[in-house]
Amino acid sequence: MRYKIELSKKVKKFLANHDLISRQFYDKIFYLANNDSKNLDIKKLSWEVHKYRLRIWKYRFLYEIIDEKILIFFYDANSRWDIY
Repeated sequence: MRYKIELSKKVKKFLANHDLISRQFYDKIFYLANNDSKNLDIKKLSWEVHKYRLRIWKYRFLYEIIDEKILIFFYDANSRWDIY
């Protein structure tokens, strides 16, 4: 099953300011959208249901899986120290 990907304005702005991370992010979400996440550094957030984080270098991308809409929504992105 292929998921649709949506990015919040905050994530889009973050990616616009980080070109190198942006290229890696789009490569990785391709695999995530196709349900092939075995080689990605993903962890479930313990305090939330259906929310996860994707790690790329020192940066974290927080996202939510909405099964009813077959959607993965990235809602936050920042460095490791500022995201949580």
